[in-house]
Amino acid sequence: MQLTETQRHYWSKNLRMTALLLAIWFVVTFVVGYFARDLNFTFFGWPFSFWVGAQGALIVYVLIIWWYASYMNRLDQEHGVAEEE
Repeated sequence: MQLTETQRHYWSKNLRMTALLLAIWFVVTFVVGYFARDLNFTFFGWPFSFWVGAQGALIVYVLIIWWYASYMNRLDQEHGVAEEE
């Protein structure tokens, strides 16, 4: 099956966004988690390293999911493949 130029454009934008969000996920999960012990200041009354591990990462994960869903909805509408509601 040969892809049209519109389909290639759609797919390339999708891959770029996915790569960006995966990079953010990697940084939050591994880089910040690795250096969390060195973060010795308090944040909302808790040690920042505890807050990053317990709350901060989860908030970022939910934001990643929300951003991807809204971005893909806009991309679908832009390319005329949005689902009818």
